[in-house]
Amino acid sequence: MDLVHWTLTDACHMMHGIAMPTQLFPKLLERAVAQHGLLTPDDARAVGTTENALRRLAHEGVIARVGFAVYQVPQLAGDPLAQYQEALLWLRAPAALTHDTALDLHHLCDINPGKVHVTVDIRNRPRRTAPTWIQIHFGGLPEADLTWLEGLRIATPTRAILDAIATNIGQQFIDQAIETGKQRGLLTQHDLRRIEIAQLRQRLQVLERLDQGA
Repeated sequence: MDLVHWTLTDACHMMHGIAMPTQLFPKLLERAVAQHGLLTPDDARAVGTTENALRRLAHEGVIARVGFAVYQVPQLAGDPLAQYQEALLWLRAPAALTHDTALDLHHLCDINPGKVHVTVDIRNRPRRTAPTWIQIHFGGLPEADLTWLEGLRIATPTRAILDAIATNIGQQFIDQAIETGKQRGLLTQHDLRRIEIAQLRQRLQVLERLDQGA
């Protein structure tokens, strides 16, 4: 992240006077830098303080509350990946960017998602209502189907395509994603076989529904 105009030392000076141990400032800020400018109570606890410290910083205008238990360092605002990070932090449970969002971030096709798509285990279903810009899916997240992108947990290209098939996003996007994946060497023969099988199953399901409606 570009910190030419703003360093951790400068930030510590800005926070001087807040009722919080000085040595914790850099630790919090380092975590914010790693999370596209965002902090949560988990970060506060990780550096040896509490959520109350974040609330005090927000009250003093040092950081800003941007969502449920999610805070932003204003000097780090504008990160194009911050909203994706916020979606994952909002869940406060192991989750990953998936479906349309994963296709988009992997640059596999020309899809333009209207929401940030995330998947979480059904056992971690949030009790509060999600913001309208977050689309939550429930399902398994095996490690083999996940990777990292700029510090964000995200579905692999293969998993993203499989999700796209399962949710019928449109054959043109699926075909484009498969072709792009092939050209960029992102899909192995095993991956392509998984995708082919998923497409066949999806077509069979469509035929079965047509037969039942006849």
